Amino acid sequence: MLVANLLEQKGTMVATIASNATVGTMVAELTRHRVGALVVSPDGNQIDGIVSERDIVLQLSELHTDLLMQPVSMIMSIAVRTCSPTDNVGSIMSLMTEQRIRHVPVVDDGRLCGIISIGDVVKSRIGELEKDRNELMEYITAR
Repeated sequence: MLVANLLEQKGTMVATIASNATVGTMVAELTRHRVGALVVSPDGNQIDGIVSERDIVLQLSELHTDLLMQPVSMIMSIAVRTCSPTDNVGSIMSLMTEQRIRHVPVVDDGRLCGIISIGDVVKSRIGELEKDRNELMEYITAR
């Protein structure tokens, strides 16, 4: 299955945030969108970084509640792994496992056009396995 197929099923909406927004605003946006990460972008097309719940937790032990007033740029990851719509979902699953990341923005012609989470990948894989199982059951019972 290709990333494009996955995006057809889940949609292409990507929650973004500006790098100068506060971490407090970021927490509110994560909650509002019910997501685990936001792409840091000035315009919804360009990727400056990515910020996740994990980034908050890593900094919270040092800054405590002062963290909420800090800019997102202070905690965001700037080395963002991306994929394209033509990439195979299996390769994205490997990337996520090897790099220990849970969100991969999808970029097409230099523009942000979606995001794939580990949950999306697992759901896709379970669907493929279920389809294979059903086909095998049909083959067995047809004999």
